[in-house]
This record gives sequence, C-alpha cells and structure tokens, in this order.
Amino acid sequence: MFSRRAFRLLSPLLLALPACASSTSAPPSSPAKAEAPPPDVPFPWEARPSTAAGTETPAAASPPVLIRNATLWLATGKTISRGSILLRDGKIAAVAEGDIPPPEGARVLDAAGKFVTPGIIDTHSHLGVYPMPGTVAHLDGNEASSPVTPDVQTVDGFWPQDPAIERAVAGGVTTLQILPGSANLVGGRAVTLKLRPALSPRQMHFPGAPDGLKMACGENPKRTYGVERHSMPGTRMGNLAMQRKAFLDAKKHEEDWQRHRITEANRLRDDQKKRAAYEAQLESRNKQQAQCKDDPYFSSCAEWQKDWDKPLEPPRPSDPGAAPARDPAKETLIGAMRGSVLVHVHCYRADDMLAMLALADEVGFRVRSFHHALEAYKIRDVLAKKGVSVSTWADWWGFKMEAYDGIPENIALLQESGALPIVHTDSPEGIQRMNQEASKALASGRRAGMPLTDEEAIRWLTYNPAWALGIEQRVGTLEVGKDADVVLWDRHPFSVYASAEEVFIDGAPVYQKGKKRPPWSDFELGQDTGRPTTLLPGGAP
Repeated sequence: MFSRRAFRLLSPLLLALPACASSTSAPPSSPAKAEAPPPDVPFPWEARPSTAAGTETPAAASPPVLIRNATLWLATGKTISRGSILLRDGKIAAVAEGDIPPPEGARVLDAAGKFVTPGIIDTHSHLGVYPMPGTVAHLDGNEASSPVTPDVQTVDGFWPQDPAIERAVAGGVTTLQILPGSANLVGGRAVTLKLRPALSPRQMHFPGAPDGLKMACGENPKRTYGVERHSMPGTRMGNLAMQRKAFLDAKKHEEDWQRHRITEANRLRDDQKKRAAYEAQLESRNKQQAQCKDDPYFSSCAEWQKDWDKPLEPPRPSDPGAAPARDPAKETLIGAMRGSVLVHVHCYRADDMLAMLALADEVGFRVRSFHHALEAYKIRDVLAKKGVSVSTWADWWGFKMEAYDGIPENIALLQESGALPIVHTDSPEGIQRMNQEASKALASGRRAGMPLTDEEAIRWLTYNPAWALGIEQRVGTLEVGKDADVVLWDRHPFSVYASAEEVFIDGAPVYQKGKKRPPWSDFELGQDTGRPTTLLPGGAP
C-alpha cells in the first residue's frame, strides 16, 4: 500500500486524471439540454376551420355611414320604430333610438319611412357551381361518379363571375353557403361566402366561417345510382348502410392517427428520459471530478476513477414513426364527428330525418340543419329538443313523392314549437326575393291562427341561418360590434312591393338601387342585359 507521503507525491497525477478522462470521454462542455416532447401538432382535420381559409380579400375601406330615421329590425326580438345605425370600419358601431351625431366625414342617409335589417343569409345555394347560363359546361355541383365523395369541395368548383350572384345581392342577400348537389349520400364540403366581387372564391370566403358537409337522404341518391346505374345504393337501406360505413371507416382512420400520436409521444418521452439520465450522469461525474480536484484525499476518488475511464456517449434521438397517409375524405368526416365541419342534410320525409338522427347518434356526429325537410312539422318536437335547425321553402311541394306531404304552415309550426326555422331557396330565381318567401311563410302561419311576429320572421332570414352556418357571433343581428352586413329597404321588407335600396357588406356599399355601374360578371360585358352598364365619371364603377 502507498504511504501517506507517497500519496501526496502522486496527487498531482491524480488531479490530472479527471481532466484527461473528461477530455476523452465526456461530450462537449455545453451539451444540448434534454427537450420536452413538442406540443401536440394539430391533426390534419384540425389545421384550419375551412379549406378555403387564408386568402380572403379584406373589406374595402369606406367612409362611415349613418342611417337615420329608419325602422330598425334588429333580429334580436326587438324593433326600433325610429332609430339610427352607424356603420364604421366594417362594423356596426352604434344602434340607437332617435338620432346620433354623425362622425366626421360620414355619409348620412335619411331613411324616413324605410327599414333596415341585417343582411339576408341563404344556407342552401348552388350559385357558382350551377351558374347562369345553365349549360352542361357549367354543371359543377354534383360529383356523381361515386355515392360517397366527402373529399370534394365547392370552393374548388365555384365560379365567382356567375351573373346570378349580383342579382342575389340586389335582393338583400349578403352571405351564401354554397353546397354540392344531392346526388350523393355524402356530397362534399360546402363553403360560406360573403358576396363581394372577386376573381377567386377563396377571396370571397367568410373569414372564420367553418365548412359545411352536405349529405343526402331518400330519393336522389337512390335514383342517381340505383335506378340510373343499377349500382348501390338502390334503396333507403343502402343509403344508410353506405353512410354508416363511410363514418366507421373515418373513425378507424382517426384511431390510426390517435395511435400514431400516442406512439410518437411515448417515443419522445423515452428519448427525453434517456437524455435526462445521460445529463444526470454527466453532472454527477463533473461534481465528482470537481470534488476530487478540491480534495485529492477524498476516500471515494479512487473508486470513482474507475467510472471516469468509461466514455459517456450522448443518446441518439430515435427515428420518428411514419404517420398515417393523408385522406381528405376521411378527414372531412372526422371533422364532422368532432363538430368542426357542420353537417347539413338534404332530407324530405320525417322517417328519413329520424333515421339520419339515429345514424348521427350511432356514429357520433350532429346534424346542424335539415334542408328542404318538408315533413319537419311532423317531428318538430324532436327537432326542437335536439337543437336541429330546418332550412326549407315557404311553399314548394309535390314535385316528387317524398315532397308530397309539404304544407305551407311548416315554418310557422316549427317556430311555434321552439325549433329553428330558416327560409332557404335552392334557386337562382327565388334567392332574388327571399324577403317575399319569408312573408309567405309568415302569412300562412297567421292564417292558421299562430300569432307570429315580424321580429320572429326576420330571424328566419338572418339570425337562424347565421347560427346554422356557425357565424352567428359575426352576423345575423343588428348589434354593436357585428359585421356591418346591412340592408336598407325602401319600405316594409315583407311587402310584395319592397326592394333593397342599398346593401352593405362590412360597411361598404355593394349594391345601390338605380345606380349605374358595370356588371360584376365579365360574362355579361357586351351582352344585351337590358341594364345600363355606363361607367361613372372618371371610369369608376
């Protein structure tokens, strides 16, 4: 054994050993710290609320507009018989009884004897995918090559220069949901648009509006595939079977992604543990070496030295696992099941609607609105309890077997039961007179003895459809802070003689009755439309 004096003589060598060992086996002096697993990245179906989002055209700058002395239908259940509304910076800045002072530079409109309402919203339109003129070249609404096509989307087929768009705006319409047609059981994604002139539907996209999913019940899919092609579905049984399978397949895809995320989280956690263990061992060795440098006679130094000779290798990060392949069709259906894509179902008969509600409960989605729904009055208690809106006509019926039991009191009975009725059109002609459609439904209910109010009926055109499209926080009522999508009517909006005098979207005028301006659609330039297309002085529209 070494004497105490010999140990002292050798101590400079011992002090040198740790440094030597550290220089050959330890990692760099400032190793990267172990990182926690990254925050969960969105699943593909969670990346954004709409596939159309990202390139919207901002609202055009315009001076403030003050409308005075008008009857204001707020669509909140309240009417102001003589009030003022101020539109500024794209929003409704003030709503008041009586008068309010105009801000500097404001355009002031005296609307005595006139009415102001929120902009009309049509939840069921095919403008742009079945545009004017109706030719084979323009048939872009039904991808009728397969009965289940959730991966197609109307934003990819919408023609922004459809002449029908400007005509809809002239009728007081400011927002549309553009749906695929109803040939398919699952027709694809719908997009919600603000009706401003643009070259791309993505520029027209209502910012923040979620996509819809169009589905269909009953006769249309059966006829398109079973009767015309002798393929499935040929029955209502086949309809539900194929819809059920589509959602169950999407559930499996979601589970594959969930498993992948769990596997990746575990992999990253294991990498973190290994890195943390390595850093702890490195820190311990550094402390040992520092202690032995300060006190070479410490009893554990000789034993520790044995470990110092072993190199410390930083752990290599593991390789990430392969993610499941992207599948836009299944991603759309997963979005529907998670509520980020709102489900709209073409369905006429009460039994078909109940079957769809049962399917929704079975596979895990919610119906936001039944469209057409001529027999909704038969199950109005169920629809009210489940909070399902109904987008329907005032009086269309009888054009096929499943439309046989339509009645003009449908909307009124839904209102009376506490359900959420909506006037829709499904028509490039009807969309020009949606105020009259609501008026007809109101008159039918009153004739049947239901004490319906104008305040309830205006919501069939504004707030209720806004809710169905998931945009009720932005539009649908005349409230401070909401988008200034507003219509000035020349008389009572439910009069057959009423017309929109001026239409504002985000506070900017997009239509002014009698004002000369070129048509929105290049298609109509040079055509004999019977309308003046003279440019204003200076060439401005």
